[in-house]
Amino acid sequence: MNVKPLADRILVRRLEEPETKRGGIIIPDTAKEKPQQAEVVATGPGRLTDDGKRIALEVKAGDKILMGKYSGTEVRIDGSEYLIMREEDVLAIVG
Repeated sequence: MNVKPLADRILVRRLEEPETKRGGIIIPDTAKEKPQQAEVVATGPGRLTDDGKRIALEVKAGDKILMGKYSGTEVRIDGSEYLIMREEDVLAIVG
């Protein structure tokens, strides 16, 4: 895969949550909520300011992040599901 996001966009892969919850209840795929944790796969170079300076991104490839449930645009690359989103949609970096 050779995808390079533009400007302040990042390419992320959702991290799947475990199948069972507390109490041993298994939730079917159709009832599951979208995971809010993801791993950054690739980043763009950063956004340009009005005077032409580039502001670097705070996230980098390999970071684990928290994001909104409906953030980004879903894309399929080489048979895998990814999201392309702006850095401003990232809520936190998980350490």
